[in-house]
Amino acid sequence: MPTVGVKRDLLFKALGKTYTDDEFQKLCFEFGLELDEITTEKQMITKEQGQVEAAKDASEEIIYRIDIPANRYDLLCLEGLVLGLQVFLGKVPFPRFTKVAPSGKGASQQRLIITKSTAQIRPFAVAAVLRNITFTKDSYDSFIDLQDKLHQNICRKRTLVAIGTHDLDTLKGPFTYDAKPPKEISFVPLNQEKAMTAEELMEFYSTHAQLKAYLLIIRDSPVYPVIYDANGVVLSLPPIINGDHSKITLNTKNVFIECTATDLTKARVVLDTLVCMFSTHCAKQFTVEYCDVVTAAGETKQYPDLSFRKETISVAKTNAYIGINESAEQMGKMLNRLLPTKQTDADTLEVEIPPTRHDMLHTCDIYEDVAIAYGYNRIPKTLPAKMHIAKQYPLNKLTEQLREQIAQAGFTEGLTFTLCSRDDIATKMNVTIEQIPAVHIANPKTLEFQVVRTTLIPGLLKTLAANRKMPLPLKLFEVSDVVLADSKAEVGAKNERRVCAVNCNKTAGFEVVHGLLDRVMQLLEVPWDKAIGYYLQACDDPAYFPGRCASVLYKGADIGRIGVLHPTVLNAFELSTPCSVVEFNMEYFV
Repeated sequence: MPTVGVKRDLLFKALGKTYTDDEFQKLCFEFGLELDEITTEKQMITKEQGQVEAAKDASEEIIYRIDIPANRYDLLCLEGLVLGLQVFLGKVPFPRFTKVAPSGKGASQQRLIITKSTAQIRPFAVAAVLRNITFTKDSYDSFIDLQDKLHQNICRKRTLVAIGTHDLDTLKGPFTYDAKPPKEISFVPLNQEKAMTAEELMEFYSTHAQLKAYLLIIRDSPVYPVIYDANGVVLSLPPIINGDHSKITLNTKNVFIECTATDLTKARVVLDTLVCMFSTHCAKQFTVEYCDVVTAAGETKQYPDLSFRKETISVAKTNAYIGINESAEQMGKMLNRLLPTKQTDADTLEVEIPPTRHDMLHTCDIYEDVAIAYGYNRIPKTLPAKMHIAKQYPLNKLTEQLREQIAQAGFTEGLTFTLCSRDDIATKMNVTIEQIPAVHIANPKTLEFQVVRTTLIPGLLKTLAANRKMPLPLKLFEVSDVVLADSKAEVGAKNERRVCAVNCNKTAGFEVVHGLLDRVMQLLEVPWDKAIGYYLQACDDPAYFPGRCASVLYKGADIGRIGVLHPTVLNAFELSTPCSVVEFNMEYFV
């Protein structure tokens, strides 16, 4: 689910009202969103890079990080979010997005001509113009950020669609979308001063933090896609980078937008989303200048489409699906908060699907919007019309029963993150990451979430560290899954349900966790026996104090560890009091 960060003060100014954090969180929930985090740029940089120094010059302006459903591309920027909320709150009617022909002094119809050679690599392209647009620093940043969000989301990291935005006043149409051998392409890339061939550009950006990920999309192709203007100026080398000649700035007034793609439908969705959101900054709001795109087959098509599609829904059927009882008139009023709607008869509503709502694929999507407008919390709860036979998954049933019994033994349950840093499960536990069968996140966004946990101990120790001021003893437990890399498993990894308990006191209190282990085994009716039950056997583990660690064995199988944690482990988690721990795999007992 994408997360959008918007400046709180800018958002409230655009909405025309100031909310408290709780009020805005409630509004987001009613609209089908979630206010994920309230933070600042400084806090975000510190969290991602783990260094306070890196964020010393960052802003401390409050930022709302909002979780957006993956299918709502129209909410991935401040402009779309504000428009959606204003319509939802009834402050403005739903705008009519329209495409217009060029008008005004010096304006001319723009054309993008696609050559046949593009079929070898990225065969489709669409284009549009935002005329007489006014950028501020914030709207410019939002414009760039929306492109990045779309690239990561619907564009599938530019493999399906790549967006190029250009200052139209620095170019001359018509434009040509071609595909040429890399040696024949030469231009000055964005924010550079020296011209490069496409081959040199590939080498130059091979170590670039962001762009190196996109090079593989075209690197091995005999031809690279490229867009020229009438004077032979290179606009972009999609999907890698734009040319420096036509880069947009705060002073740009006319923006030429081109999207090259391997999927034409996705390209149309991306173009519609981008132009609709930022047409609000044009001199004539919600109007977009269309472009003629001449396909390789010689057909001329106009983009963007910006058509409003009409769908009809039955009020009775909608009520039945959602579980409510609303009249056609009342349902039409509710749905108008999300989509343009009018009543045609006593049981029928005609709904217009705007070009910003490409997620509307079926009437069931409209039913969902009715439910959002009605309010999920207001839908009456009812018992199913039919009885269904089911039973609880045995492992989950045992887990629930054990949780209750361990809590009754005096331990407090913790629920910790499934993801953690490499240091949490390796360096801080006195082992190297290579020794651990961990599942690694391919592209971690923060240092805190790099791998899936292989043990429950770090999470509980972090919880203890966050509650150091609480009176001792602190006794915590968790019954949850860890994930271990396993080449024999179908997906290369397996889940393992474990029980983990920590006792933190002025003395280690090994007898406390030993007593808990004995109590759990008593409940599971497992005897103290080497052949058919459980027993302890001394072992060495770098995370535990030497001579104070034992393996927990069940029918001869090693299922866990019990012992006193090593002082270096405690110090790594910023703890100064001794801790004893027991952790074992409970799947053997199901």
